[in-house]
Amino acid sequence: MELRTSTVSTTGIRISAVEEGRELGHCYIYLIRNDLHDEPYALLEDVYVSESDRGKGVGTLLVRKAVELARELGCYKIIATSRFGREELHRWYEKLGFKLHGYEFRIDFDR
Repeated sequence: MELRTSTVSTTGIRISAVEEGRELGHCYIYLIRNDLHDEPYALLEDVYVSESDRGKGVGTLLVRKAVELARELGCYKIIATSRFGREELHRWYEKLGFKLHGYEFRIDFDR
């Protein structure tokens, strides 16, 4: 058996919330394609709101924009990941329409 590799490209989009020239928060979506689907899916990453701006709806606006953009770009799903033990954050994602679906597995590399 021979294993072959090939490079595939992905598109990353940064969404930021800015008020009076100051960034309040940001998030990223990455459009990922594979051979199993004609359409890409979106991976939501690095949702961040500055501490002084939390609780004001900034994160909700960012995530809603990410979902809207993924839909407009023809994605068949959007995935958000979160660590165990962050129940409040998990409820927030569910309130925004996300459903708990499976597990995330990872390997951390020493640097």
